[in-house]
Amino acid sequence: GTRDLDPSSDTASDSEAIQVPEDAADENTFRILIVDDEPINLQVLVNMLSIQKYSVTRAGSGSEALAALDRQSYDLVLLDVMMPHMSGYEVCEAIRARYPANELPVVFLTARNQVTDLVQGFETGANDYLTKPVAKNELLARIKTHIHLSKLNLSYARFVPDEFLRFLGRESILDVQLGDQVQQEMTIMFSDIRSFTALSEQLTPKENFDFLNEYLSRISPVIRIHQGFIDKYIGDGLMALFPDQAQHALDAAMDMLEEIALFNDERHEQGFAQIQVGIGLHTGMLMLGTIGESERMEGTVISDAVNTSARMEGLTKLYGSTLIISEQTLARLSEPDKYPMRYLGQVRVKGKTQITGIYEVLEDFLMPDYQLRVRTMAAFEQAVAKYFQRDLKAAEEGFRAVFELNPEDQAASYYLNRCERFLQQGIPDDVSPVFV
Repeated sequence: GTRDLDPSSDTASDSEAIQVPEDAADENTFRILIVDDEPINLQVLVNMLSIQKYSVTRAGSGSEALAALDRQSYDLVLLDVMMPHMSGYEVCEAIRARYPANELPVVFLTARNQVTDLVQGFETGANDYLTKPVAKNELLARIKTHIHLSKLNLSYARFVPDEFLRFLGRESILDVQLGDQVQQEMTIMFSDIRSFTALSEQLTPKENFDFLNEYLSRISPVIRIHQGFIDKYIGDGLMALFPDQAQHALDAAMDMLEEIALFNDERHEQGFAQIQVGIGLHTGMLMLGTIGESERMEGTVISDAVNTSARMEGLTKLYGSTLIISEQTLARLSEPDKYPMRYLGQVRVKGKTQITGIYEVLEDFLMPDYQLRVRTMAAFEQAVAKYFQRDLKAAEEGFRAVFELNPEDQAASYYLNRCERFLQQGIPDDVSPVFV
């Protein structure tokens, strides 16, 4: 860089290499990384920004800057262009490979003032380009504005996931248009707390929100770890999408159940009631897009697959399961034998002819009779096969044997009752359970 900056002046310029330890800062202080190879100019910028209560880290080269970004996050990068070994343009491109422009603003501060330089700066991903000398107040105003815009974008991302924008082919929420849509196969997860109404009636409004936020803060990160994203929270439940692999959704569901078991242990120690959940997974084509009108729109997902996934979750109550997946999800698993599963039979959506096979994923986190269900799995599935072959007498005997071994098996009890009723009243043309 060129040294054209007087430490006593109100203008900033290019700098020379110096490395200084990162300043300690509390979580409310914005962190700025200054990258320049002129020590005098670096010091002027540090003095200027420190007075404004920014936490400043100095890097004297591009490699030092990228190493600093490896160590911690920053709210803005001030970047010189003319540096040895690695130019500011190259550093900016490397930063953009890690962070989008709306997440980490990069502002060039350089003596290069040709239009071609400015264009190149923006093409490499810069948010702004300032030529020296620049007035102190202008620099501070631009820094404040870019940090504000970045934080505003990150705040929007809490309400509209970045993944949602990417699927619509939009870089920022500012680019979203009414009617944007895309069609893709995904695995949809619905999760819900059992008997939440009864639980919530015992709590004050504040306690309800505190409980839900604590619960959701435990399970939501698990979804992100497994490459999923939360489409919406629905009271005590949520809907999440897994665009890449069905296996991601199933692994996330199992890790969520483990996390809830740990959460229950903590609640038990504190004298609170433990919770039970139901999770349903289904894989199918869906349309993801925006609906509403010009002044009020929201992102949404439209598909029969969404309804089917919600019904998978609803069926966990009927069958006494914590996790039910459809045959469509099972068919797309990369590791179908990773977890023990038992076939629960077929179900039909009310008003439709489509029949879907469903499977209960057995887990020992929230399922007290896990060992018994595993032990009786073959007998149960044999009874299910007899049931759908309309051999209800043999099915009844099979389900009764399972139920006697494990009176907690709600699915065996459910089928046993259906067999007894049909044997008394007559066997219908379609014995498949129907769900609304």
